[in-house]
Amino acid sequence: MSFATLRIDRPRPHVTLVTLNRPEFANALNSQCGTDLVTLFEGLHLDSGDARCVILTGSGERAFCAGADLKERKGMTDEDWTSQHLIFERMARAVLACPVPIIAAVNGAAYGGGCEVALACDFIYAADHARFALTEVTLGIMPGAGGTQTLSRAVGERRAKEIILTGKPFTAAQACDWGMVSKVVPGAQLLTEALATAEAIARNAPISVRQAKLAISRGTNMSLWDGLVMETEAYYRMVPTEDRREGILAFNEKRAATFKGK
Repeated sequence: MSFATLRIDRPRPHVTLVTLNRPEFANALNSQCGTDLVTLFEGLHLDSGDARCVILTGSGERAFCAGADLKERKGMTDEDWTSQHLIFERMARAVLACPVPIIAAVNGAAYGGGCEVALACDFIYAADHARFALTEVTLGIMPGAGGTQTLSRAVGERRAKEIILTGKPFTAAQACDWGMVSKVVPGAQLLTEALATAEAIARNAPISVRQAKLAISRGTNMSLWDGLVMETEAYYRMVPTEDRREGILAFNEKRAATFKGK
């Protein structure tokens, strides 16, 4: 795959590294970047190929993503602004709906839409110098790429209100304390840590991983009892698979399982 604003690498078997590649603009989201992310993640939904885990990061050390490209937005009519925002809405939904696990490796500032993109991923690893913010209310708008929903689910309603209503930046350490970030590491070790976790995920049975992700993502927004039904439905999809049989056979033969996603 080739994109104008994204760099795609495959650093390990079954692991796809996606880099937001607009370093001269702090990897800010312009319309093309939003469209590229829609194409990529909707494509993975339709046909993930051999991808079993995705890492999403930014180019350079300065920024993961500075949010929407406000220079591109300068002078936009209301109609132009709305048309662009539809791209960003679809982008957020494409990331959230992707069946392949996504790790956000936040290598620098993640502000506004950049923070929302990270929150749409399954979990976040951050460099120790990274900073986060949802600054939209300071610009006369509000988070509109899922931030009001994903942040509150990550840190709780009251903390999310404080973050969004003040628009104040916060550190990677604070984000980790609040449950938004899973791990904070020195910047030089960020991709190494993310790759190690991605490899661990990629070694597991891909159907099992995707069904578990689905059950967690959907079930979290249901009642406990409805979530249990969702979990059971997801579980029974694994029973007739070759991977289920291979996993049990490998355990009994005391060897590593070789999963094929079948």
